[in-house]
Amino acid sequence: MERSLPFTQEHQIFQEAFRKFITAVIADHYESWEKEGIVPREIWKKFGDNGYLVPWADEKYGGAGADYLYSVIIGEELARYGAGSVFVPLHNDIVVPYLDAFGNEEQKQKWMPGCITGDCITAVAMTEPDAGSDLAAMKTSAVKKGGKWVLNGQKTFISNGILSDLVVVAAKTGGADTPVHQSVSLFVVERGAPGFTRGEPIKKIGLKAQDTAELFFDDCEIPEGNLLGQEGMGFIYLMQKLQPERLLCAIGSQAAAEKCFEITVAYTKERKVFGKPLSRFQNTQFSLAEMATELAVGRSFVDDLIKAHMAGKSVVNETCMAKFWITEMAKRVADQCLQLFGGYGYCAEYPISRFYLDARVQTIYAGTSEVMKMIVARGLGL
Repeated sequence: MERSLPFTQEHQIFQEAFRKFITAVIADHYESWEKEGIVPREIWKKFGDNGYLVPWADEKYGGAGADYLYSVIIGEELARYGAGSVFVPLHNDIVVPYLDAFGNEEQKQKWMPGCITGDCITAVAMTEPDAGSDLAAMKTSAVKKGGKWVLNGQKTFISNGILSDLVVVAAKTGGADTPVHQSVSLFVVERGAPGFTRGEPIKKIGLKAQDTAELFFDDCEIPEGNLLGQEGMGFIYLMQKLQPERLLCAIGSQAAAEKCFEITVAYTKERKVFGKPLSRFQNTQFSLAEMATELAVGRSFVDDLIKAHMAGKSVVNETCMAKFWITEMAKRVADQCLQLFGGYGYCAEYPISRFYLDARVQTIYAGTSEVMKMIVARGLGL
């Protein structure tokens, strides 16, 4: 269906160039990255060298000052290609925005240029073994001692956990009686900080090339200047950045589902069963018609939210709706498409199998579907 977003000729040129780039850089190597469980660091450098890291950043730091549609293109094209493990969108549009929005000028001058060139890969660490969306249950703490901050605690399921050079860490700085919205602060922990270690990469059923890890802070010392923003404002900062994070999940899931559908339609026209194409059977036609309808609804919803986000509107509830509905829809589409592939869909050599596995986590990370529904319910005054 025709997009309602204000794409210009420049956007289209960028999209074509990026498609060629990921085909050239990713095509022959992705399977080996999945086996190794990590995307090589040099790939990040190639993204940076070609202007595909943090394109929205101010020119004084080395960015292009591009609009949000460039980020949309990068996220969608990686998802369509089936390269969901290349977590460049997390770096571009979730983590680095924390530095840009809440960092002081000295911090930005220190860290932003490397984030743009690919010399500095980022991650954000909120989730703990016993604390996911419930920040009140967070145990990681930070105490100021002798001009330094000392962190103690553990984070888990951290994307870019192995490759990251900078980790934005949420930690409690308030006392037991401090309200949760005043007790969390954000810190930037750099690679090599004393007391900062990483566990082995977590093996997952999908997104196998994405380096997910546990992070450990044992009397981890960081400079006083690595406090991001104001002390005690971390909860507020996190809430402010959840809208773009959840929108990004919806954008990627929508694009991946559309690609699933596209390759499945083509397959059903070629695959013959009982002497005729699979696409000629009513069951196949009805299944594809239902998926096409859901995809059209999702596309309209996501594009409207992109426009609202670009206009600076608060659409927190709506992005939560999109996050749970689009990701659940994408999961259904991947499952139904794999079914139409039959036994071949269960074979790793067919791309549909990777789309199916990678779709599963979308309803879990960045806030589960259940948590999204809770937020929407609260927005309804329930």
